[in-house]
Order: sequence, then C-alpha cells, then structure tokens
Amino acid sequence: MKIAILGYGKMGRIIEKFAHERGHEIVLKVNVENTEDLTLENLQKADVAIDFSTPDSALSNIELCFDAHVPVVVGTTGWYGHLQEVKNKCLSGNNTLLYASNFSIGVNVFFFVNKILAKIMNRYPQYEVQVEEIHHTEKLDSPSGTAMTIAEGILSELERKNEWVNELIGSGEELIAKPDQLLIESHRIEDVPGTHTVIYSSEVDDIEFKHKAHSRAGFALGALLAAEWLQDKKGFFNITDMFDFSI
Repeated sequence: MKIAILGYGKMGRIIEKFAHERGHEIVLKVNVENTEDLTLENLQKADVAIDFSTPDSALSNIELCFDAHVPVVVGTTGWYGHLQEVKNKCLSGNNTLLYASNFSIGVNVFFFVNKILAKIMNRYPQYEVQVEEIHHTEKLDSPSGTAMTIAEGILSELERKNEWVNELIGSGEELIAKPDQLLIESHRIEDVPGTHTVIYSSEVDDIEFKHKAHSRAGFALGALLAAEWLQDKKGFFNITDMFDFSI
C-alpha cells in the first residue's frame, strides 16, 4: 500500500518502520513543520492515511481525507465529542474510517475482559471501583482515550455507576467522586508508554486488572494492521470490528 502518515512524531516514525518492513511505501509524512504539504493532491497519492496528530487537527485531517476519498485510520483521541457528526459525513460521502482509542491487540483483549469483569462485579455492591491511567508528559488529553473506553465498558455493565469523572493528579484540583460516579485518575510521568488499571476495592480485599505497555510498538503495529484490514472496505468502523473475541 501507499500510506500517508498524518502526525509524523514518535508514533509516526514507528509506523513508518513497520510499514517498510511489511513492504508498504510512505508517500506523505506531515508534522507541524510541513503542514503546507497536506493538500488534496498529495493525499490522493495514498491508498490509506493513518492519523496520529493532535485533537485540534484530527477533525480537519479527517475531513480532508473524506474530500480526497482516501480511507483513514484515526489513532488520535480527544475528538470523540464529534463522533456522530464524523460518522454521518463518512457514510453520506461513501467514505471509509476506522478509529480506536488504542490499537494494541493486548489492550483490545483488555477491553473485552474488562466488560466481563464489570458484569460479574455488578453483583457485589460492596466493591468500589475506579480507573487509573499513567502516560508520558507529552500526552495532551486527559483522560486518555483508552481510559475512557475502559470506563464506558464498566458503565455499560455496572448499574451503580452512571458517569465517569476525571482527576488529573498534580493539577492542583482535587476531585471527590459522588457514589454514582466512576473516577478516572490520570497521571503524567516522563517516558511512560501507558499503563491502565481497573481497581475494585472492598473492606476485605482489592482486585486489580492491569495492562502495561512496554513501548509504543504495539499501538503502531495495530494501526498498520487496521490500515491493511481496511483495503476494499467502505464504512465507519471501530477497532472491535477487526477482532473476534467471542467465547
């Protein structure tokens, strides 16, 4: 495939490495220093685009991909408030988009098991639950998209929680969650690829369910696999459409 990388930072460079190893060609690389290269003409040279840019630029990048009729894989988070609007544009224009808060195979297994665990814990109201996420200091959004997906999975199965709330540790604003609120604690630490933990706590014990990334490689490879999976497809997809976790 011919691939356009929108957001050529640390993730973009790892995607480029895997792309070359798998026989693909990078025809466009865009970062903050060459945004003028992101044109309709240049984008149409690609078979697929992979976006790991910023929440502020993701929406305009997606729209340009739609205008160019180039399938796009979106790993950027922080734009999900516009998800339905983007979905409508995608489908009405007969375009192709696949998005995920996290492309790692391990994390997507984690998402699946997280919902099963929440369904079980719904029977035991003596357990309080919260989500903790740790990321590198360069991460701009809080909570992480992965943490939000984890929280939404819990909310879908745990009747005693109605919404999630976020506290960015070290921001100076302490948050006390209400009984029907699911707390997401966000931590920002130097050079941490990403750790997500679901903690169920009672007076007698704790249950911790954790995913710890060793590097960004799993995210990058997963995004590339998603781009390969999108070939010859039309529509609006989530990463879960790629996996079969039926048991």
